[in-house]
Amino acid sequence: MSQTDVAMTDAGASVEETMTVTAARALVGKHRVFAGIGLPTLAVALAQETVARDIEVVYESGVCGAHPSELPATIADAVLITGSEAVLSMPALFGYVLQSGRIDVGFLGAAQIDRFGNLNSSVIGDWARPSKRLPGSGGALEVLANAREVFVVMRRHTPSAFVDQLDFCTSAGPERIRAAGGRPFGLGVTKVFTGLGTLSRSAVGEELVLTEVHGGVDPADVIAATGWPLHVADELHTIEAPTPEELDLLRNKIDPKRVYLR
Repeated sequence: MSQTDVAMTDAGASVEETMTVTAARALVGKHRVFAGIGLPTLAVALAQETVARDIEVVYESGVCGAHPSELPATIADAVLITGSEAVLSMPALFGYVLQSGRIDVGFLGAAQIDRFGNLNSSVIGDWARPSKRLPGSGGALEVLANAREVFVVMRRHTPSAFVDQLDFCTSAGPERIRAAGGRPFGLGVTKVFTGLGTLSRSAVGEELVLTEVHGGVDPADVIAATGWPLHVADELHTIEAPTPEELDLLRNKIDPKRVYLR
């Protein structure tokens, strides 16, 4: 079953909507989130309307306690400042907020991820002659090293995105950081949300395993779409489809201009 087929749930949700709702639900009980632009921002906005109304959103540009008047197109979008609780310099943000361990969840995207949650957002192919150059780290390297845990949203669940060996390690997880003599603060990547399901881990040194699938997804298809021998949790859950209320919030209140939804 393709991701397109999976996305059309009983509520008629798209891939992006299904992933966003699943990610938003995982933010219950979280207090401060360092959000990337795109589906991470969309998921946090939905969580603020549903399961985590008091969550504080932090952006790489220095905005803390963001209450944007509309969805930002970039981290430098002026709407992020509207109603924000503080705007810090980037050195102050990274030094006093991120590196001091004040972020519960870092919310990132990537082009490639491996079984331990190391991320590539730099190049596809050989570094000297890549087939594609990507934006690079931004703040992702610091977020992965210093947030208590990190959630990742991956639009594509394919063997070229979920790889046994990264083409380039842009953002290292705690295992690599420790191997290089560093002292990571948090757990690294604990959840990865895709159009097929959710991969999770709960401790440093563990591999990501399949813990949830969307309705109608065969776990064998997820294993086939993953570039390493993916293990399936003993208790595999089926994710509840987005509710009409969640979809209404996404489509008509949070992203009516389709900034992120496609």
